Amino acid sequence: MGCVAAIVFSSFGAAYGTAKSSNGFFASTIMHPELAVRNLIPAIFAGILAIYGLVAAVLISAHIRLELSLYTSLVNLGSGLAVGLSCLAAGFALGIVGDAGTRSVAQQPRLYVSMVLILIFSEVLGLYGLIIALLVDSKARLGYDKCGSA
Repeated sequence: MGCVAAIVFSSFGAAYGTAKSSNGFFASTIMHPELAVRNLIPAIFAGILAIYGLVAAVLISAHIRLELSLYTSLVNLGSGLAVGLSCLAAGFALGIVGDAGTRSVAQQPRLYVSMVLILIFSEVLGLYGLIIALLVDSKARLGYDKCGSA
C-alpha cells in the first residue's frame, strides 16, 4: 500500500499542477509568445513531483516480501503517505502559483524572479515529504519489530 500511496498521490499532485499551470501558460502565451519557454517552469516543476513518488515507491518495493511484519507494513504505508500527500499538496500549490504567476509575468515581466522563488518554495514541500519518506523507510530496512529492537 505504501508504493500505491506514493505513486497515486504524487501523480495526482503532478497532474493537477501541470494542468492548472498550463492553463495560465497558454493564456499568457497568447498575449506574449516570446515568454513561452520561461513560462514552462511551473509545469516542469510539477512534473518533478511524480518523480519523487516514483523514487519512494521503488525504494519501498525493494524490501517487500511475501510475509511482512505489521510494523514493516505500517512503516511502508507511512513512508508512501508521507511523500504522496506532500506531493499532492505541492502540486496544488504549484498549479495555483503557476497559473497566477504566468499570467502576471505576461503583464509585468519583472515579476518573473518572484514567481520562480514562490515556485521553488512550493516544490520543496514535495521534497520534504521525500526526505521524510526516505528516513522512515530506512527504519523498515533495519528490520525493527514492533518494540523497536533489532
